[in-house]
Amino acid sequence: MPMTERDVRLVDMTLRDGMHAVDHQFTPEQMADIASALDDSRMDVVEVSHGDGMGGSSINYGFSAADTSEYLEAVVPELTDTELSVLMLPGIGTVEEIDLAVDRGADICRIATHVTEADVSAEHFEFVTDRGLEANGLLMLSHMEPPEKVLEQAKLMEEYGADAVYVMDSAGAMLPEDVRERVGLLADELSIDVGFHAHNNLGLGIGNTLAGIEAGATTVDGCLRGLGAGSGNAQMEVLVGTLEKAGYDVTPDFFSTMDAAEDVLVPMLTEETMPELDNDSLVLGYAGVYSSFLRHTRRVGEKFDLDPREILVELGEMGVVGGQEDMITDVAASIAEERADEAEADD
Repeated sequence: MPMTERDVRLVDMTLRDGMHAVDHQFTPEQMADIASALDDSRMDVVEVSHGDGMGGSSINYGFSAADTSEYLEAVVPELTDTELSVLMLPGIGTVEEIDLAVDRGADICRIATHVTEADVSAEHFEFVTDRGLEANGLLMLSHMEPPEKVLEQAKLMEEYGADAVYVMDSAGAMLPEDVRERVGLLADELSIDVGFHAHNNLGLGIGNTLAGIEAGATTVDGCLRGLGAGSGNAQMEVLVGTLEKAGYDVTPDFFSTMDAAEDVLVPMLTEETMPELDNDSLVLGYAGVYSSFLRHTRRVGEKFDLDPREILVELGEMGVVGGQEDMITDVAASIAEERADEAEADD
């Protein structure tokens, strides 16, 4: 049964992970409107960044509609009690962006690495903590390693100064037992908070988040309408209602969170950007491929006249990770060449 005396902190990722779904094209004005609605709902934390973190606006990851400074300047005046978080991926963002976030009023910086590469984050944690921000560590694609390896890497982040470490189901590939094993081990062995971040590619975003909380996670992520990479994240308004129903103590107001999704976010979306658990995104979870690969893979599949699912399965077998999006074209070209050779042989 849930521990009803424990608070659960909710972090809304609509203005960060949701950027993937809209090709990073939220305008500063749209971000301000969404942030205002989330603040009205008493959301604990709102995260604002390019989908791939500060500094992600590039030819490799997709150019955003505005730069980080413009987004933060638009959002900060809309937040009263709601805290502001930014995302940093070592190798993409720089210390200059951390300084920018501090100057613009960020409260939290979340530092994300692949699940086996926590060691690249040591200087980033030092930099963030020296500037007085809460520092959270994110272990992306945590499904790719056994719980003991996830714990090993989480302990490194704890050593570097992390205030919390997240198990990230970046591909939406975990089953509830996978979540319980990893989150539970971290909760037992770390002296800092443990978080969980779900994607919905297997339709388990809410269920896995509940499993994570039951295993000891005290901070979890979600997005309005589930907007996010792949088939989206845990749907925030559903999460708020579900946690209330389960007896947890959550800060956001259920109805106001619903209104933020229905009245503010949805009118900004199109049929193409609305999250959907379709065949392609289902294969993301099945193959264990990073959720942000989906839209890129669809475009490349169309270019090479290939089923995106074939490309995703091949990428999953290769064990690709975030930052290797350039492999999508290579894999598609290889499959197309193989098909052409087979067709020529048949002739």
